[in-house]
Amino acid sequence: MCGIVGIVSTQYVNQALYDALTVLQHRGQDAAGIVTFQNDRFYLRKDNGLVRDVFLAPHMRRLVGNVGIGHVRYPTAGSASSAEAQPFYVNSPYGITLAHNGNLTNADDLARDLFRTDLRHINTNSDSEVLLNVFAHELQKLGKLNPTKDEIFSAVSAVHKRCRGAYAVIAMITGYGIVGFRDPNGIRPACYGVRETEEGNEYMIASESVSLSAAGFRLVRDIAPGEAVYVETDGTLYTQQCAESSRLNPCIFEHVYFARPDSIIDKVSVYKARLRMGETLADKILRECPDHDIDVVMPIPDTSRTSALQMAHRLGVKFREGFIKNRYIGRTFIMPGQKLRKKSVRQKLNPIDLEFRGKNVMLVDDSIVRGTTCHEIIQMARDAGARKVYFASAAPPVRYPNVYGIDMPSPQELIAHDRTVREIQELIGADWLIYQDLDDLISCVSDVNPDIEGWECSVFDGYYITGDVDDAYLARLDAMRRDEAREASQVGVPSDNAIIDLHNDED
Repeated sequence: MCGIVGIVSTQYVNQALYDALTVLQHRGQDAAGIVTFQNDRFYLRKDNGLVRDVFLAPHMRRLVGNVGIGHVRYPTAGSASSAEAQPFYVNSPYGITLAHNGNLTNADDLARDLFRTDLRHINTNSDSEVLLNVFAHELQKLGKLNPTKDEIFSAVSAVHKRCRGAYAVIAMITGYGIVGFRDPNGIRPACYGVRETEEGNEYMIASESVSLSAAGFRLVRDIAPGEAVYVETDGTLYTQQCAESSRLNPCIFEHVYFARPDSIIDKVSVYKARLRMGETLADKILRECPDHDIDVVMPIPDTSRTSALQMAHRLGVKFREGFIKNRYIGRTFIMPGQKLRKKSVRQKLNPIDLEFRGKNVMLVDDSIVRGTTCHEIIQMARDAGARKVYFASAAPPVRYPNVYGIDMPSPQELIAHDRTVREIQELIGADWLIYQDLDDLISCVSDVNPDIEGWECSVFDGYYITGDVDDAYLARLDAMRRDEAREASQVGVPSDNAIIDLHNDED
């Protein structure tokens, strides 16, 4: 999962891009990058690390220009080398940089075609570089010295015909502007907004609406599935549907875990969706155990706080903050390596013994993936004096891998894979475990936007909506995602401390 942003402004965009990426930091903590444009030159800075660590004052001063794009990344399948930090760049045609959120399910086939037919070389293992070269090749085929909006939209249409999977993309074309587009299923989110100034309209395209509001932009709307939004350097905006067929099937896990609660995605408030998740989960508790003995409901900070609060209200029991979170530890779900995730849990959370001692505690988390975190947390609650520890997941059991840009682990590493709820309960050490039902989860996010035709729920039901994911593909992905393979791939990988200025007058 990654975060993308692009801005066309009447003033320098370096600070606005930095601020937007900071707001999107929850979508990726592995690497960050910004590229700007001025006087026919790109200025690029990217490296492994958090936004605040990658961009220091000297780097920011060199990111000049009124047009730019940015990216925060966490690794999907493969190496965490900074060579795969985005945005990526190709010099032909025109000079194009690109930031991508998602995953191409036919990346291997595309890479072979790019080499054999399109005569383009791919330098990394990233499907984002593949997507960039597909877009660049389709634009180059048109053979125009000065591409118009129609030619840019035509290139996007060709991308939709060639690429499968999930992709929300922002590309910057030297001297012309930025184009943002979304896959024909709208799996990954993207929206755009405007800021009116005396000098003219400024536009921002981003993964989540919270980036817009934080920078003073007004949300216009989400980019429709298959649609492209093109903003010229003078602030002129064009939109066009570029897919032959499209339907809105957004990823439901955005609302469960990834998105910030103050974002609105496809007209659905993430905050309200999580409130409803707490309500439906409480209703299930009351159905299955109307005489429950829960004394207090506690969230596992931070994503589950909204659901836990509403659950407590619905059950008529106390809501308490039983864990204090260390804000300087990253999100454990997106940390590479089982050892690092397990170690970080106790560094990340510290229990308040007073809230646990002698109580029957219902702990609420947004989801259970590997089970490592909740097992450690349940033991921490017992060590703090809890009499009984119940555990609730605001999402259904995660039983299948994700192929659309979320680095779900190998199926064998998913605690719910081929296990019953009772077996999972015993493994994590809970006195009672309750999961959200999938139908209830879908109802929590479906009653606002009638344009949503369905939800991408593959991690829960194993159905992959692009129709091109078979057992052979999943087996290859499994080999890449096993923790031992990922950890081995990082042994000896040097940090290139990348400061890459494609045109830089400084030493």
